[in-house]
Amino acid sequence: MKKIVCFGDSNTYGYNARTIDRFTEEERWTCLLAKHLGEGYHVVEEGLEGRTACLEDPLFEGLCGFQYLYPCLMTHKPVDLLLIMLGTNDVKQRFSCTPANVGKGMERLVQKAIDSRIAFRDGVPNILLITPPAIEAGYRDTDVYGEMGDGCDEKSRALAPLYEQVAKNLGCHYLDAGQIPGVEMNPYDFMHLSLQAHGVFAEFLAKKIPQLVSK
Repeated sequence: MKKIVCFGDSNTYGYNARTIDRFTEEERWTCLLAKHLGEGYHVVEEGLEGRTACLEDPLFEGLCGFQYLYPCLMTHKPVDLLLIMLGTNDVKQRFSCTPANVGKGMERLVQKAIDSRIAFRDGVPNILLITPPAIEAGYRDTDVYGEMGDGCDEKSRALAPLYEQVAKNLGCHYLDAGQIPGVEMNPYDFMHLSLQAHGVFAEFLAKKIPQLVSK
């Protein structure tokens, strides 16, 4: 079976902002992706609420993706394709990062994945770097503003070209999830995927992934 590891934050975990809970296995994109891909694929959910690319959160434990990536990959080896979709939490005001800083952090994370080649099938790293959909300005009028702080929407909108350049420099596949028609944020906090978006995202990836995984 082709093993696909989905490494991300709350939008990979499947956070439901309406219920402040988790979308079900019938709703979240990782599970829907597995169903669309069908037999021959094993989709691994590795989403964690609050996860960053490479930043240590001073308020919460264990959220640094850079520190967890290697044991994650080694746990699931051999990996045929690693999906990385992070950056939404890196733009929080308390981290004081510019978009360029976030892009540099992603570069470090992707390079670590490449250096962990022993975890990939036949020792060949295969990575799809995904820019998450940008936070929308409406988040400022929701409860998440207190957690996120100022400027998160502007910073998140600036990540796509930086991530694309990282993917180009490091020889990875690239996708801007914000450019997929129908991938939208919910109206409850404007930073988590809507129920409809989970379905649309899963269908899009299900068409793309077979092209990225060797037969």
